[in-house]
Amino acid sequence: MARQKPQKKIRYAVVGLGHIAQVAVLPAFAHARRNSVLAALVSDDPTKRRLLSKKYRVPGFSYEQYEECLADVDAVYIALPNSMHAEYTIRAARAGAHVLCEKPMAVTADQCEEMIDACASQGVKLMVAYRLHFEEINLNAADLVRRGRIGEPKYFNSSFSMTVRRGDIRTKRALGGGTLYDIGVYCINAARALFRAEPKEVIALSVNSGPDKLNEIDESTASVLRFDGERVASFVTSFNADDVASYRIVGTKGQLLVNPAYEYAEGLAYELTVNGTTRKRRTGKRDQFAPELLYFSDCILKNRDPEPSGEEGLQDVRIVQALYESADTGKVVQVPPFTKRTRPTGRQRITRPGIEKPDLIKAQSASED
Repeated sequence: MARQKPQKKIRYAVVGLGHIAQVAVLPAFAHARRNSVLAALVSDDPTKRRLLSKKYRVPGFSYEQYEECLADVDAVYIALPNSMHAEYTIRAARAGAHVLCEKPMAVTADQCEEMIDACASQGVKLMVAYRLHFEEINLNAADLVRRGRIGEPKYFNSSFSMTVRRGDIRTKRALGGGTLYDIGVYCINAARALFRAEPKEVIALSVNSGPDKLNEIDESTASVLRFDGERVASFVTSFNADDVASYRIVGTKGQLLVNPAYEYAEGLAYELTVNGTTRKRRTGKRDQFAPELLYFSDCILKNRDPEPSGEEGLQDVRIVQALYESADTGKVVQVPPFTKRTRPTGRQRITRPGIEKPDLIKAQSASED
């Protein structure tokens, strides 16, 4: 069962010390000190444990020492390969630790349900680290659509691509690699949020032109989601193309372009066009990870249900699986009905200044550049 609720600050262990943890999660604690504190690190790499423990002045634990680490913290931030999310979430829940898990939530919907059940049975909070649920530009975009500024939203289109480095974990099928798991979930999540609805059916086409580094996964995938009200969302994801990260939603009275839309290493921007007049909004670089920590810690301290919840992560993984099934079979795949129970609140609009990229220890960006 969950341990007695802390009174002031949530003590976190960051589990997995790869690129995202080092460049974004660990530095974010400096901006989340109001209610969150870095208390431990977990890695299978002794060099990372030693040097990062010294840098952040916290103890380091191996994977074999995970339960020992869990005894000294209130929550974990899981930044492991996708295939390890379920196991380490369930183990944390059984030890009474709350879980903030990187996206995608897991590799299969069954794993997601096991994670949700484990956390619920132990009375601990579970949140999926969709950082854009707290980011100003994307929140403003959703608000503009909700308020009817573009009329009735009709279709969504997105492109998200990068040239992935050879050997990156995203290229390994056994680790949960693939374009839809890594970057496609952003497009799916954005379309669902903007339409405020769930897709009924999907169809997809995956291609691979033959690069050795991508021989285990899809190189590029084109996806189409059909929503109630005869609305559609389409997007292309690729691990072998120039960097693009944007989406456009078009309605009966106007359109909204968000570009860049999904990045965390730079500021984001949108263009709202109505009746031929375009209004632009841009932000500078922001820390998108500290808001997650601040919000999740408040949920723990004040016993609130977090959003994005486990069910949000489950739905995106369910859609990813349906898209890959469609790509494999060449057929339209139905998506089971889903009703979202948790909703965003005004408490999610949290802004913190950007951070400088730290020196990395045995970690590389997914991109070749």
